[in-house]
Amino acid sequence: MTPDLRLTPGGLLAFGARLPVSIGRSGITKSKHEGDGATPAGIHRIVGCLYRPDRLPRAALPRWAVPIRPFDLWCDDPDHQDYNQMVAAPFAGSAERLARPDPMYDLVLVTDWNWPEAQPGRGSAIFLHVWRRPGAPTAGCIAMALSDLLWLARQLKPQSRLIV
Repeated sequence: MTPDLRLTPGGLLAFGARLPVSIGRSGITKSKHEGDGATPAGIHRIVGCLYRPDRLPRAALPRWAVPIRPFDLWCDDPDHQDYNQMVAAPFAGSAERLARPDPMYDLVLVTDWNWPEAQPGRGSAIFLHVWRRPGAPTAGCIAMALSDLLWLARQLKPQSRLIV
């Protein structure tokens, strides 16, 4: 059994080692809403691992990692039936592009926050991903250095627990 990931006070993710992380610009909340900029509190599961095959070698990743394709999106439209799901372009609703021009989604651990049965407006796309820069807040995700995220992804298994 994989040990739990725990977000500690002071912006560290504890998992054998203590990894510096950034959280949502609005801190941590127990009542998450789409666009509030907060990281949701609770016990979450890691349900997926996505990566950019044009930027990261497959050999550096866990077996369960899935490549991000150029047309992959994540629906953030609370009024759409595919809210908080991976979808493909072209897409009629509002969605975030996963193949970003910056490195933030070069590697992504997907959580089960409001997934797979999403409640409209309760928040979408709560990931562990590469930070913009150390200490820079996110829109609600947990972000860290690519090297730390790679190490973490190799240690985890699907359904590992993240405690925020």
